[in-house]
Amino acid sequence: MPVLQDAPALDPGFQPAILWNREYRAAVAADPGAHDLRLALGRKDGTTYHHELRILPHEGDNIPRNRKYGERLVKFLLWMKGGSRLHVAGDDAVAAMLGEIYSRDGARRFDCEIVGRGIFDEDITVTACGPGDLPPVNESSVALGRNLDGCRIGFDLGGSDRKAAALIDGKVVFSEEIPWDPYFQDDPQYHYDGIRETLNRAAAHLPRVDAIGGSAAGDYINNEVRVASLFRGIKDPDVFEREVRPIFYRLREEWGGIPFEVINDGEVTALAGSMSMNANAVLGISMGTSLAAGYCTPEGRITSWINELAFAPVDYRDDAPIDEWSGDIGCGVQYFSQQGVARLAPAAGFDLGALPFPEQLVKVQEAMAAGDPRAAKIYETIGVCFGYSIAHYAEFYEIENLLILGRVTSGEGGRIILDRAGEILRTEFPDLAETITMSTPDEQMKRHGQAVAAASLPVIPAS
Repeated sequence: MPVLQDAPALDPGFQPAILWNREYRAAVAADPGAHDLRLALGRKDGTTYHHELRILPHEGDNIPRNRKYGERLVKFLLWMKGGSRLHVAGDDAVAAMLGEIYSRDGARRFDCEIVGRGIFDEDITVTACGPGDLPPVNESSVALGRNLDGCRIGFDLGGSDRKAAALIDGKVVFSEEIPWDPYFQDDPQYHYDGIRETLNRAAAHLPRVDAIGGSAAGDYINNEVRVASLFRGIKDPDVFEREVRPIFYRLREEWGGIPFEVINDGEVTALAGSMSMNANAVLGISMGTSLAAGYCTPEGRITSWINELAFAPVDYRDDAPIDEWSGDIGCGVQYFSQQGVARLAPAAGFDLGALPFPEQLVKVQEAMAAGDPRAAKIYETIGVCFGYSIAHYAEFYEIENLLILGRVTSGEGGRIILDRAGEILRTEFPDLAETITMSTPDEQMKRHGQAVAAASLPVIPAS
């Protein structure tokens, strides 16, 4: 097991994915029997992503090492790029192993259910094939956003509030934030009425509404809700199919069929950062109710990836913290969200009892503002884990600008997170430290950026 030069104070067992993978690859480089493995992750619509790696001979003591390396990498790809059809070329035994893991009865049954059936409407399948039989690469990116003409509404649906802005030719004439509690509401009418109210309140400040754009936590394909934590309280699958999936279609109909676009909040975060900084190759990371992420390419475009890094593994120790939703261990949500703060609070000496996570975060933030060194330890620990995880993310994303935001990063604690993450990069990953610029939103983006970027999503047809 790799030894950390700078272990996180409150989480000393943290095993960074980047260091475990480096050690594994060193073993691969030294083994003459190591061989290539090629992956193609695809969807029903033909979208296909390729990934190439090398693995140890799949025998003896190498089998558990290959299992961890392959399973964790596939997990990352599933939640970063998204797909339901995995083709594996180069080792039939590894393909069979992954097929067992990512099945309805396998260890990653949650991923099979949510990514496969939930997002892409079919079970995840794993198929062994020859290198020449891999489906060809078929990726796309879209030039959504940056449209500011006309009278527009932008909204952002989070786990604790709904934000909205009204714009006239790019100028914000109204914005507001309304608290709500969508997670455990079992009646979708609660969500519908809340979103409708937000749109109507913004529309009251415009002479007309030409387009509406929105961002929301979860996965949305062609404005259709696929999987979203905002609707976790709706357990009946028939109610979800009938009332939740088409919720934005119904809202668009209420507005006379005007241009209406809704995408994942992480993608809008990245777009907002790109617009605010006038820069591209942006990975946006929001540490809030959960961990949200989005990516803007070096060409300034939004990808078709799902970028749900809350479920992407960052800690490879065998006894890593368990995510309460997926049941998996070592996933980003347990480190870079209010859940992560609550997890570390007892180790720092806080006794917050059974307070909900948002209230625990507030207590820690109040302690930080009062100069409590226990709170500082929490943020330092998050920062160290984040520094190592940035290096891991950089193996999958081309990052020039890293935008960090969310409630966890508010105040002095956020500065500590960035400072400690930066120290890890400079010490252990100096090449990345020279090429990645880390920043937080300016005041303009904090107030309006997400909603403005969301408002810019739809294209208003020429009259």
